[in-house]
Amino acid sequence: MKYPPIHIRDVPIAKMEEKNGWNISEFRLPITGESGSSTTVFHSIFKPGSTHSKHLHSRCPEIAMYLKGHGLVGQGTGRTNVRAGHFRVMPANSEHFFHNETKDSDAEVIGFYIGAKDVEDTGYKYCGPVTEHDLNTERAGFNEGILVHIDDVEPEKMDEGDGWSITDFRLPISKKNGSTTTVFNAKFMPGSIHKKHMHTNCEEIYYIVSGRGIAGAVVKKLKSKQDIFTIFQRVLSTGYTTLVIVSQYTL
Repeated sequence: MKYPPIHIRDVPIAKMEEKNGWNISEFRLPITGESGSSTTVFHSIFKPGSTHSKHLHSRCPEIAMYLKGHGLVGQGTGRTNVRAGHFRVMPANSEHFFHNETKDSDAEVIGFYIGAKDVEDTGYKYCGPVTEHDLNTERAGFNEGILVHIDDVEPEKMDEGDGWSITDFRLPISKKNGSTTTVFNAKFMPGSIHKKHMHTNCEEIYYIVSGRGIAGAVVKKLKSKQDIFTIFQRVLSTGYTTLVIVSQYTL
């Protein structure tokens, strides 16, 4: 397989400088330009109280998905709460941060630096620490970017005749809310299948949140399980057991 699946446990922890705002317990880059992708994918673990300080990316937008935990996010001058199930878009040149407020467990966040081959290519800039004032400011939301919870997104009506035998398929991030990149969240009940298909205008990257199954690319099949990241440019995919997948399509 040209783009083999990558399990997060097989990816080394990146050495990020705390002085540049990276007060993150574990930060991994399972997919980058070296993988053949046009987009960099990150996986972050935040211990209770840890923070990714104020920063921005001058050359690309960032999309994040909050899988576990809850905390405070900042976007520009706005502040609001996030919890597991939130999806977020941070536009290029927009200052942002995340502070984990989960008291007794880790927060887990995955995301995409759209169109950037690595962190340096994003135009990363440290903008300062998260202060007590930030933590105590009214959490009234923000006007920059996109923030949506998966529970507030209606399932799409996909045509089973076109191979969409997926139990629950939602698009939390798409052109419907102003994004040029599409993110989907899919649930496969036991025995359900997304039949053989391909995308001619974009690459697809997905992360298996839970469950296991089988995926095929071109003429090969592979076993997919929890915590696997996979990049497909021309994809034929199937799943035979309960799966929850979050993914993005990049032009």
